[in-house]
Amino acid sequence: MLQPSAAFLSPARPRAVAHWLLAVAAMIVGIVIVGGITRLTESGLSITEWKPVTGIVPPLNEAGWLAEFAKYQQTPEYREINSGMTLDGFKAIYFWEWLHRALARAIGVAFAAPLAWFWLRRQIPHGYEPRLLALLALGALQGAIGGWMVKSGLSLRTDVSHIRLAVHLVVALVTLGGIVWTALDLLALHRDRMAHAARLRLVGVVALLLLVVQIVWGAFTAGLDAGYAFASWPLMGDAFYPAGAPGALPLANTIDDPIVVQFIHRWFAFVAAAGLLWLAVRAWQSAPRTAIAVAALVVLQIVLGIATLLSGVQIDLAVAHQANAALLLIAAVGAAHALGSTRTR
Repeated sequence: MLQPSAAFLSPARPRAVAHWLLAVAAMIVGIVIVGGITRLTESGLSITEWKPVTGIVPPLNEAGWLAEFAKYQQTPEYREINSGMTLDGFKAIYFWEWLHRALARAIGVAFAAPLAWFWLRRQIPHGYEPRLLALLALGALQGAIGGWMVKSGLSLRTDVSHIRLAVHLVVALVTLGGIVWTALDLLALHRDRMAHAARLRLVGVVALLLLVVQIVWGAFTAGLDAGYAFASWPLMGDAFYPAGAPGALPLANTIDDPIVVQFIHRWFAFVAAAGLLWLAVRAWQSAPRTAIAVAALVVLQIVLGIATLLSGVQIDLAVAHQANAALLLIAAVGAAHALGSTRTR
């Protein structure tokens, strides 16, 4: 920790670094939304190659489009599902995957370039350099996971692995949470140059873990198209648990069976909601607005989830459901941070 005199003479600019991190966090929310659209429109396998630099340029003429379409026509998804697709139809799904990858590259530049700038000018507060490097590494890992995910759908499957999809989403949201937490620490440091980094207390750990579990099964639901299994609520068809579905649930079924996955996702939501509402109650005294945001977003998330089911997974509702999950994570991180910035009551 810097001595008081050194702290005030330091060239560190915690507020500027925090604002940069919050801008990157907003970009991550954007890519989560585009990623949801990409999955829901079955666009994720339209680009069959991963070219980190040259891949940013889409086809620029008819010959280029025909070459990309020919590569897509070699995939199981095209042969078994989209064999009648026109070139215009291919261009439509190509757009969403291209936009998703372009945003990923933009986020990489938006994180790495300012990080280097702040670092060279010694404007990063002492002790935060390792944390920012870890977040940069998570971003690089996310790019590798994205390529690993896409590969799972190019040879034997007609879509990407739902497990790899879940890993891809969770790493993105863990990165988002880490960025927001670090920004909040830096804003606290701006207000008080002697402030300590917040601690993640037990109630925050439990609430955030419950939310992550719910998000994982949400990713399984999306990856397996499990949301289409039953478009009814609270019953699945005419029963709480549909007849003929597996009775004894082995581990594989909780991950791979669309009916079981939807069942878990629809009811574990209330377990996660209870944990998040308890976090909001605990954070009320130190951050009432954040606590209200957590409670409101929890209610909205459940309403959007039910509406998505009842609509037969209407795309705008499903995307709103995923976007709200990212906002709920940010609010929950804010509540946990506020609680960790004060003494246990």
